[in-house]
Amino acid sequence: MENMKIKILLSCLLFTLLSCGDSEIRGYFTSYESANTRFEQSLKWNERHDYSELNIDQNTYALHLMGDSHVGGTKNIDAFFKEAIDKDATAAILVGDLTSGHKEDYQILAEHLPSKNLLKYFPIVGNHDLFFDGWKNFYSIFGSSSYYFVANTPTASDLFICLDTGGGTLGNKQLKWFKKLLETNRKNYRYCTVFTHNSLFRLGLSANLPMIAEEVQVLLDLFIRHRVDLVATAHDHKENTVVLGNTTHII
Repeated sequence: MENMKIKILLSCLLFTLLSCGDSEIRGYFTSYESANTRFEQSLKWNERHDYSELNIDQNTYALHLMGDSHVGGTKNIDAFFKEAIDKDATAAILVGDLTSGHKEDYQILAEHLPSKNLLKYFPIVGNHDLFFDGWKNFYSIFGSSSYYFVANTPTASDLFICLDTGGGTLGNKQLKWFKKLLETNRKNYRYCTVFTHNSLFRLGLSANLPMIAEEVQVLLDLFIRHRVDLVATAHDHKENTVVLGNTTHII
């Protein structure tokens, strides 16, 4: 009887996934490229582009964060960009699942991006962005999904690190890069913030696959040892805040 219940549950889940035009069943289990492959391509892009510095002439500034717009529709992302521009945000962070992976969704998104003269934005790939071989489209529009940028104020500088967890893992090469970045650069900055798509904590039952438990343990240790102040993610479509040591984790 228990096996029958499990089979029925899996059949219902499969039907739900297959019946959604914005979802790709293989995307819930594997991506077209490995995390290492995407990271290597991101590093090559970084080599051709200097990391960004936001030079701010006052001691306070605002970053606007958005995740899971799933373009298709553009009403929410248009409202987000308008609010960020109207409130004179220093920059916008796009924390993944910007599209549903379809090429036409990326084309729509590209048409709705503001000019960087109006608003600087920093995109990160999410799991849905990888559906339908979507990484190629993400990369052609945005380039890297593994990089860092710095905000300089008159009194201090802050470090912001963007990580690719779209496939549910950093991969060993990106994790090694992240460790080295914290070891060599963290001490030079007042605050350190990490942005990535996949949330480290599960909020109840979800079709979203969690990150590898051993990798989460390594990350949590790095956050504490290197005084990462904030980790901001998306993915779960539900607000949540967890404080571990000196690190605040927000979805």
